Amino acid sequence: MSAEHGPGGAAKATFTAPPGVVVGAAVVREGALLVQQRAFPAEVAGLWELPGGGVEAGEPDTEAVRRECREELGVDVVVGERVGPEVPLPHGRVLRVFAATMPHADARPRAVEHRALRWVSGPELAELDWLPADRALVPALSALVTASAVPPPGGPDGVGLP
Repeated sequence: MSAEHGPGGAAKATFTAPPGVVVGAAVVREGALLVQQRAFPAEVAGLWELPGGGVEAGEPDTEAVRRECREELGVDVVVGERVGPEVPLPHGRVLRVFAATMPHADARPRAVEHRALRWVSGPELAELDWLPADRALVPALSALVTASAVPPPGGPDGVGLP
């Protein structure tokens, strides 16, 4: 909170909001990453991004990821570790991306607020026309997708593990 002086020199209190946090969900399934295509505003329509959005006051980042996936995709997710660096955004905001999985094999995400959804493999990530903030995370996202495509030691069923 800071003080500003209004007419007549009287001080009035103003509140300075802390920089905002935007979260993104790197939802991976069977070696592919879920991406969504913006429908609006006009200056970014058609560009690709990760599901996500703004963190509400007092809301933990991981809960914001879960909420945004329910709102934008109509699915529940289990939130994992952070992916890549924190990315600076305009107006002092930052983007934090978290790995996420859909716990139900039959979950079918849908484009609630976006033009389209698409599952992309690691090599396809660099080919997308990304929003600039998300493009900064492509190397980390590619590593996440590649790691998710590797079968567990001992084969897909774990046979051969000690």
